[in-house]
This record gives sequence, C-alpha cells and structure tokens, in this order.
Amino acid sequence: MKQHLNTLFITMQDSYLAKEREAVLVRHERQTKLRVPIHTLGGIVCFGRIGFSPALLGLCGQRGVAVSFLTEQGGFLARADGFTSGNVLLRRQQYRAADDPAKSAAITRNLLTAKFTNARTVLLRNVRDYPNNPGAASLQTAAAYLLQSIEALPASPTIDTLRGLEGDAARIYFDVFDHLITAQKDSFTFRSRSRRPPLDPVNAILSFLYSMLAHDARSACESAGLDPAVGFLHRDRPGRPGLALDLIEEFRPFLADRLALSLINRQQLRPSDFRTTESGAVLLSDVGRKSVLIAYQKRKQEELTHPFLNEKVTVGLLVHLQARLLARHLREDLDAYPSFIWQ
Repeated sequence: MKQHLNTLFITMQDSYLAKEREAVLVRHERQTKLRVPIHTLGGIVCFGRIGFSPALLGLCGQRGVAVSFLTEQGGFLARADGFTSGNVLLRRQQYRAADDPAKSAAITRNLLTAKFTNARTVLLRNVRDYPNNPGAASLQTAAAYLLQSIEALPASPTIDTLRGLEGDAARIYFDVFDHLITAQKDSFTFRSRSRRPPLDPVNAILSFLYSMLAHDARSACESAGLDPAVGFLHRDRPGRPGLALDLIEEFRPFLADRLALSLINRQQLRPSDFRTTESGAVLLSDVGRKSVLIAYQKRKQEELTHPFLNEKVTVGLLVHLQARLLARHLREDLDAYPSFIWQ
C-alpha cells in the first residue's frame, strides 16, 4: 500500500477496502492496515485481488474519488467515477495541448530529455562496470553524442525537429547496443533494431518488453483519466495508443533495455528459449516468454526514490505516477511535466 500524489495504490493481494464514516479502511487478514480520510484522496488504484465495499464505492463516487481496478500485473480492467468526475475537463485540456504545437513540443522536449539521459546512463554504467570492454570507447562516444542531443533539445522548436533528434539519437544508441552484451556473444548479437518482425533473439526480447511496457502505460493513462490514444510525440493514428507510447519513451532504457541485457548477460535466457518462424521472425518460446514475464514482474517490485517526489516507490508504480504528473501539468497544477530521469 502506497500513497502518492493523493492517490492510494493497493498492491497487497486479498486486501479489502471498506468505509468508516468519512475514511477509507484497508484491511488484510482481518486486521486494519491503513485508515485514510476520504477528503485527502483524489483516486484509488487497486491491483489484482482487492475487495471493495459497495458503501465505500458510493462514498468515493460522492466525493469525486476515482477508483481504478487493474490486474495484478497492471492491466486495466475498469474505472468507477461519480457524477462530479473531472475526466472530461482533463481530457479537454489534453486535446487542447495536443493541438497546440508549442505545448506539444514542450512536453515532448521533457520526454526526450529523460529518454536521452536514461539511455546515456545505461551506456556509461556499462563503461564503469566493464572497464575492459573492447567497445568502451564506442560507448563513450555514443554517450557524448547523446549529451549533445540533450543540449540541442531547448533549441528545437517543433515536433518535427524533435523527432529528427530522437531518430538520430536512437540510431547512435542502437549502433553501440551490441557492446552492452557481455555474455553468450555467439548466440546473442545485435546489429540493428528490427521490429515487425524481430529478426534475432535480442530484438525479440526488446519487442516483447516494449509491448508489456506499453500495456502498463496504457493502463496508467486510463486510471489517471487521460486518453491513451492522444499523444504529443506520437501523433494520432487509428488503433495506436499515442500517449502510452509517449510515456514509455523515458522508461525504455531504464526498464526494458536494462532488463533485456540482464537476462542475456546473466544467462537467464538461452538460445533454446527462442523459435524461428517460416517467415524468418524470431520469437520467444513459451518457456522463454515465461522467464521474461517473471523477471519483468520481479523488476517492477524493486524500490527506488522518485527524483521529483523524493519518495520511495516501486518501479511498477513509476509509469502510473508519471501519468498522474502529466495530468497535473495538463491541469496547470505544475508548470512543466517532470519526466522520470534515472539517478
């Protein structure tokens, strides 16, 4: 159980939430674990097997406290709102911002600042941890380029120029990605990013992790009252969750890329965990997919200090917190969107 940004996150399985006058009670195994006054809350997010009393649901509706129900892994199930929900106003602000080139560019700059910084940290940590890596010089050169890209962001006034910077930075980053692989080099070699379909085991892992991350981000948008389809960097396209894809940009290096490298370098995945289709696509086997899912859920349980909130949070809650920080910015409660920068 964690309370951040006036939102109560319930992750303890088999908990039960009930009403006590004007307070929310969180019970587990017949013991009251937490009591929170309803007026201090703006939302409640329940992960997995969480019970909820009808009386409390009614109170939340009356007090304008949105209640979201997600799977234990973070998949969005449903959201309950009362008549006084502010979602319409929030989404109107989101749509206005998406239609405003200057506003979209400002949010995108902050997203890319975090993405480039986190990617640069991945490269430099490898140089620090593996000083004898023959690719260390290339990694340092790529890190220097990413720093130049960060410094160029303030002078990039339009979404198109920002997309150009993002494309160049991604190319430089993935050009040296193979140097980050320090084990099983005969079986795990990365030449370039291939998406649909992935053409080698490394791309298969990355694509699978990015998909799960996008799924989590979409759930975070829904539970925060945002429209996951309307983004700023990723523009409208039928069937594409543009805002969810925006949110995962800052988490790709920190969460997905690092986990992929860890699974390979620690030999938690082996060549036998992949299969090749007749079309040449390389996919995770059922056993390999299970190994990645277990590692992903374990990584999400780790704790760190959020750089903006300065509070201990689990990695799995980060994308939810970022969605709510973005909502606060769109409501003009924050002057700028504070993207997640890994420290």
